Amino acid sequence: MDASTLTVAAPGPAAKAPPAAERVYLHVKSGVLDRSYEGGTLLTEGDLADAVGVSRTPVREALLRLEAEGLIKLYPKKGALVLPVSAQEITDVVETRLLVEQHAVAKVVGAVPPRLIARLEESLAEQRGHAETGDLAAFAVADRCFHAEIVRAAGNRILTHLYDQLRDRQLRMGVATMHAEPSRVAKNIAEHTEILDALRDGAAGTAADIVDRHVSWVKVLARGES
Repeated sequence: MDASTLTVAAPGPAAKAPPAAERVYLHVKSGVLDRSYEGGTLLTEGDLADAVGVSRTPVREALLRLEAEGLIKLYPKKGALVLPVSAQEITDVVETRLLVEQHAVAKVVGAVPPRLIARLEESLAEQRGHAETGDLAAFAVADRCFHAEIVRAAGNRILTHLYDQLRDRQLRMGVATMHAEPSRVAKNIAEHTEILDALRDGAAGTAADIVDRHVSWVKVLARGES
């Protein structure tokens, strides 16, 4: 492009910072999901207010929201306890994931859209990059996105919405799993590669079996963290 054709946009208004309560909410939620705040940690309003740079009022608002999502338990005059992952929660999430993901694999395996294959390949490349840098939180996000792409490709909006509601629990369990068993990072990449190959080959039975083995392994947390 010729330099004479370039135009410089006028500077727009500075982006507004999120409300104080939203900043506290995102700070605590991120800490819970990436295990900066592990299960059993007691958070106080004062410490959180200092960490985020706000007053205690938005901290209370954010903590109420997080309690409603089942990530913490509020104790008056004491603070907020980060709830550990329970054995029942693990069982429920694994059961729901299998119902949705095996259905999705069976539905797309007969005619896999080239766009889905491309997205899964991109996700695998992203996972390998995060594995190399040791960023488990980012790896968990990419891992979860790999599965979500297949669910979306199945075309059932209700199931997709249901699956999206599992996002936070999946991320938290994913990071916990990799902390408990570091070798799981490489195994996840290998199993994702197997799933992708089975989709390419149209091998419905193989794909379903790999998904079952891959998702069910998370039950190890029920023994290690419940």
